Amino acid sequence: MNNALNAQSDPTVQPVPASVVETVDAADVTLSNPKWAVIALGANLGNRLETLQGAIDALGDTPGLRVKGVSPVYETQPWGVEPGSQPAYLNAVITLKTTLPPSSLLERGHAIEEAFDRVREERWGPRTIDVDIVSYADVVSDDPVLTLPHPRAHERAFVLAPWHDIDPEARIPGRGPVAALLAAIGPAGITPRPDLELRLPE
Repeated sequence: MNNALNAQSDPTVQPVPASVVETVDAADVTLSNPKWAVIALGANLGNRLETLQGAIDALGDTPGLRVKGVSPVYETQPWGVEPGSQPAYLNAVITLKTTLPPSSLLERGHAIEEAFDRVREERWGPRTIDVDIVSYADVVSDDPVLTLPHPRAHERAFVLAPWHDIDPEARIPGRGPVAALLAAIGPAGITPRPDLELRLPE
């Protein structure tokens, strides 16, 4: 009996479902077409600079993701709380290219937060690390799990200023140029920290 007949009579040989073929084909296309994304980082507990760098390195170790730009560091007074009730934040923004879909990028961000013992007990509470997806390509989505672009990024100088530093031509989908948004709200509440430096993952 020839091999072709063997294959036809073997009950373990099944055609590949069309849905699997489509998924594989889509992944292949995605791998050859990475998307730009922007992530904002913030920390106000522990060794803030070390934690920010650790988060950047962890993102850099993620398969399908390459960190392309790291902003200068800013120090920021906590948002939405009484002055002096929390330590100041260190904030930075990174740009990256990724083949991960937004949902997987979100999962990776949450995993990094958990690895650095991020606690979510209260809104505007202090945290060891905050990893927020600000934008993903030109995607606009009102999904409550991951709203894109970030619904408050356009009004936060601690996101806009470092983002503008590394990409002066950046735009927030549906909101306009980062430069214009930053000019509209001004740099109040944030302080450049040229004495502190973050680096691209090695």
